[in-house]
Amino acid sequence: MEKIHHNYVNVRGLKLHYAEIGTGPVVVFLHGFPEIWYSWRHQMIAVAEAGFRAIAPDFRGYGLSELPTEPEKATFKDLVDDLHDMLDSVGIDKIFLVGKDFGARVLYHFALVYPERVSAVAALGMPFILTGPQTFPRDLLPKGFYMLRWQEPGRAEKDFGQFDIKTVIKNIYILFSGSELPAAKDDNEEIMDLVDPSTPLPTWFTEDDLANYASLYENSGFQLALQVPYRAWLEDYGVEDLKIKVPCLLVMGEKDYALKFGALEQYITSGMVKEYVPDLETIFLPEGSHFVQEQFPDKVNQLIITFLNKLK
Repeated sequence: MEKIHHNYVNVRGLKLHYAEIGTGPVVVFLHGFPEIWYSWRHQMIAVAEAGFRAIAPDFRGYGLSELPTEPEKATFKDLVDDLHDMLDSVGIDKIFLVGKDFGARVLYHFALVYPERVSAVAALGMPFILTGPQTFPRDLLPKGFYMLRWQEPGRAEKDFGQFDIKTVIKNIYILFSGSELPAAKDDNEEIMDLVDPSTPLPTWFTEDDLANYASLYENSGFQLALQVPYRAWLEDYGVEDLKIKVPCLLVMGEKDYALKFGALEQYITSGMVKEYVPDLETIFLPEGSHFVQEQFPDKVNQLIITFLNKLK
């Protein structure tokens, strides 16, 4: 970890943080929630040792990156354009992109808007999906589903506000490590209520890891995180051609709760996703949760490096 360097770049009026290690072809890692650059610690070191330059930014308003003055107006396109301008600022032309959770959605969005900047993409925990109000599978989701709850202005803020930031991160990691969709039973139950305080952390997630996440979110808070992805989720890609035209690796944990998001598992296994991502390789990891890159770092590292080596 001490070999990872930390840098800042001024992008679109904000001071954004990124972590970096290695030399060679550039691999940019995009985090999800409740993650941060740190969630890629295992992968960054591994790809650097394999001859690549690994870069993991904190999105605007996350971790060590500056919060915009109006976080409630942030969009997915902001994150896409931030990455584009960050690459320009540090003199990087073309990249491999790796994304997890909503970071994978940013990855797909970037590949659609700036295809000339992308050599290939690898996504963890989320296939390419259509966006916009008509595509959100609201009717297939429990009424108390956490995304629906967190889309309500003020609701998550009140729920999270009962606890310190470390406890919020712990609870979300525990919830998202399960195989069932996190959902409240009724309107009197909040998402934080779903976790018994005595529940231990997943075995692959240490107290030191939790402390690192907590310190980074203590710096940024959750304002931007609740806006993007949750309250900006219905934003569309803003392009007409919805095909990812570069090679794509999709890694899913077999026990990832996200597979129960609407008909997501069928969408992947039936091959429907290939209508939008024709050059797609999909791998399911047995026993894998929503956090496969932290749960099974060696396996995920090998999958990513093998994929990259075929294309560099």
